[in-house]
Amino acid sequence: MTTNISESLNAVLVKVRELPITAFVNEIRLLCQKWFHERRTKMGGCTSMMSKDVETKLEQIKDRAQAMGVICTDQYTFDVVDGDRNYCVDMALWTCTCRKFQLDQLPCDHVLAVVRKMPYQAYDLCSLYYTREYNVPTKTAPNKHSTLAIKPPDRRH
Repeated sequence: MTTNISESLNAVLVKVRELPITAFVNEIRLLCQKWFHERRTKMGGCTSMMSKDVETKLEQIKDRAQAMGVICTDQYTFDVVDGDRNYCVDMALWTCTCRKFQLDQLPCDHVLAVVRKMPYQAYDLCSLYYTREYNVPTKTAPNKHSTLAIKPPDRRH
């Protein structure tokens, strides 16, 4: 498995690489349609506020956060003791010195340790991109061009 999108697509499309370009592009379109349909179906069965993967991840983070100590330095700033390391969480700026909170836009262990002492829910601190409403299936337009025949040019220039 790779994180490079071009390598991932290359691996999936290895069997159709030798097709003419129009057939190749059509195979890419069909593959994308299949992926989008699978995602829509998966999200359609979701009843929670977040996607299933995010819910699982938040539960794991909550479990780790239980063992951390939290010291309030002012109204919005907290020091979180995680074993032999200290982290600073600023709830006004939504930052943590581990930087996972800013990068993932999901609460890290340290932020969830602080959330236990504040009137926040973990969901309030997640990016909208992880919410069910953001991932609700959109209405797809009918394929108007499915019967359109594409002919090659009459001559080369």
